[in-house]
Amino acid sequence: MNILQALFFPPEQPGGVSSMIPYIQDRFLKLGWGMELFSLPKRVRNKGQEEVVFQTFDYTEYIGNSLIDKYIQTYKDYVWWTRMRIKKPYDIIHAHHPIAALVMKQLFPDTPLVVTVHSSYERELILNGKIKEGGPEHRFLTSIYRELESKADKLMTVSESFRSYLTPYVEWPERIKVIPNGFDEKRFKPIAHENEVTQLITVCRLVPAKGLDVLLHACAELKQRGCPFVLHIIGDGPIRKELEDLAQELDLYNDIIFYGYMLHPEEFMPFFDVFVLPSRAEAFGSVFAEAALCWLALVGTNVGGIAEQIEDGVNGLLVPPENAAALADALEKVVADPTYRYNLARAGWDKAKKVYSLQRVISQLKKVYNEVKAKPLQE
Repeated sequence: MNILQALFFPPEQPGGVSSMIPYIQDRFLKLGWGMELFSLPKRVRNKGQEEVVFQTFDYTEYIGNSLIDKYIQTYKDYVWWTRMRIKKPYDIIHAHHPIAALVMKQLFPDTPLVVTVHSSYERELILNGKIKEGGPEHRFLTSIYRELESKADKLMTVSESFRSYLTPYVEWPERIKVIPNGFDEKRFKPIAHENEVTQLITVCRLVPAKGLDVLLHACAELKQRGCPFVLHIIGDGPIRKELEDLAQELDLYNDIIFYGYMLHPEEFMPFFDVFVLPSRAEAFGSVFAEAALCWLALVGTNVGGIAEQIEDGVNGLLVPPENAAALADALEKVVADPTYRYNLARAGWDKAKKVYSLQRVISQLKKVYNEVKAKPLQE
């Protein structure tokens, strides 16, 4: 069977999807399956001209909205690039972004389409203060889910919580299959080490949705309690300067290291002790599984896919979002007690190895692909 994995971002970009799909491709190729990756290069801008038509709603009422106009133009660009580059048929197309999915179904209507919805663009925009809940951008972006449902032969997502999130926007949420992300354990190499001062690390894009402002306030409280630590922040984004200013304001600048963007943080993580990320929302939170495979103790918020990965007090610690005091309490537990921290990390590693193995994902995807290929296309 020959399968096309249709991405939005090129595979060298950071993030759970981009970091996972090339490893999935490698495993399938070793099994004798054909699999290729496809994405839209960043250099392709304002090339597409074809009209966009959605089956389940009329988007033309949103014309003139800058964000929606940009989304539609990106759709047109994806059409233009796909027509230019794809010249052969595939048995199945597996798309990992709504634009990729809808374009592929438009251009190859007779090819079975599998779609994985990995995250919520509209929720990220709301949390980052870019759009308002219930506003035109929100209504447009959530309408896309019903369009995906109408076009996909199989609709999937990465966590039970995100399937619940999608429920109001689709007709048959019970048909959405959940396959959590999987990771090639060979990429992660835990290293025995003794840090005199507890090393905290977070890896994310520096945007409001990730809650790093809450983390800095929690670290300020931790410092006041006399708990020594160093916080390492890997990632970049629009609020980096704001976070650096906040660190200075909270008298934390000497306790924090801002690294900027790093392509393979998993090569760096094993030297640290605790992974912490107080996200305000997270469809899955791939970086938690990656940190667990590096044998780090996990501290996260009780939201979305994070809460499905962490059982509080067993393989990590969960705190409410937006609660710096509760986060400081959790961090104090893992900073003050190395044995407790070690036990949490070991339990997290055990679960990640069992539940988030790449082999599990390969097995589940093989079953989905065979089922989709065997059934008649949707009317």
